[in-house]
Parts: sequence; structure tokens; C-alpha cells
Amino acid sequence: MIKDQTIVVVMPAYNASSTLEKTFSALPSKVVDHVIVVDDASEDNTSEIAARLPGTHCVTHDSNRGYGANQKTCYSKALELGADVVVMVHPDYQYDPRLVTAMASMIAEGVYDAVIASRILGTGAIKGGMPLYKYIANRLLTAYQNILLPCKLSEYQSGYRAFSRNLLERLPLEQNSDDFIFDNQMLVQIVAQGYQLGELSCPTRCLSDSSSISLLRSIRYGLGVVAVTLQYRLSRLGIGFQSRFPTSKEQ
Repeated sequence: MIKDQTIVVVMPAYNASSTLEKTFSALPSKVVDHVIVVDDASEDNTSEIAARLPGTHCVTHDSNRGYGANQKTCYSKALELGADVVVMVHPDYQYDPRLVTAMASMIAEGVYDAVIASRILGTGAIKGGMPLYKYIANRLLTAYQNILLPCKLSEYQSGYRAFSRNLLERLPLEQNSDDFIFDNQMLVQIVAQGYQLGELSCPTRCLSDSSSISLLRSIRYGLGVVAVTLQYRLSRLGIGFQSRFPTSKEQ
């Protein structure tokens, strides 16, 4: 708890048995009030490991619904538990869980409505082993979105994020994809509604057991980012997509 606000960590998990416990153990337990693990029908024993982690709330999908659908369940469960601040931590130990305190504090103190832990600020991405092609793609997509969106971020692709309850209750998340592009759609929705969005530097670890999507799905994701950004621009011109990208916190 920070400033009398309930801090909930959510972990969207899929085949995370080798890293889940290590990630959980690194969380700042004095700050985090609840941990939610949503297992998207893993083929390993992720659910069994999650069930034995102390104080963890476990949800298991009966079928594999996708990364975006997993997040929808995560946020719904977090709000149900009374979260004031929700921090998404991937259970693959790619991101440093100790940053939860700093990220949650920025929300609890009212500095920002959302915070992204950026791998690009500093030299964390390359030193942490991010493949060069992914780094280059990240920089190109970020430059593209910084030109077309009323926002300037060091990256839009990090999966380590914190959100206020107020923001989560107002974003039309159910309209978003159930796949990986959900992350980008959510950020564009945050920008569209004018929420305060901050960043902090985050070291990263691209290990052999870190989750990663294939080259083909990476290409599909990149094309999805292009499409999402164009949809936002069209919505600002009154040409469709207003329900996905409402302005002025209308939802």
C-alpha cells in the first residue's frame, strides 16, 4: 500500500513455469497488496506454481484466448479486488520487478495516470540482449507513432506498465484486440483521452526463457501498430473509430 492506496500486481501468464516463482519473489512485498496471476491455458504447470505462491489470486482460462484477453481478465479481477493502482508485470523475469514501487508511487502520488517502464531510456535494451532487428523495429515504430500521435515517448512497446483505477474504469478495453496489439491500442486510447503518461528507465533481460513472439507475429504486430495509429488519426477527423478512441475521458 502507498498513500493508503491498494496496489495490485497482475501477471498475464502463458507457459511461465520456469520464471513465475522467481519473478514473484522479486516483487516488493511491503508495497504490493495483492498479486493476480491469470494463466491463459498454459501447456505447462504454470497454474500449479501460481496456486502455491503465498497470497496470490489465481485465474485460469479454460482455453487459450490470447495476450490481450489475458490482460482484460487481469484488469477486471484487479478492480474487483479494490485496486487503486494496477501494475502489470510479465512473469518471464524480463523486466525488473523491483521497479513496481517507483511506478506505483508515481500513480499513487497523482503525478501520472499511467507509467511505462522503458527499455530504451538509457542503454538497457541492447545491454539486456534485445535482438538488433527488434531494437530497430522498436525505434522505427516509435518514431512513426511520435509523429502521428500527440505524445512523445521513448517507446510504445514495453509490457511493463502501471495504471490508475480511474483510467482503467474509463478506457473501452473490451473493444480492443485479444492479441498482442492490445498493448498498443491501450496506449493510444490513453493518449486520445488526454491522461498524464510518464516513463522511467528499466533494465531488461532477454533470456532464453523470456517470452517472445515469432518473426511472423512480430511483422503482424508492426503492421497492427501502423493500423492502430491510422485509426486514431481517422477518429480525430470524424471518420470512424470514435468509440475505440474517445476523447476527453468520455467513457
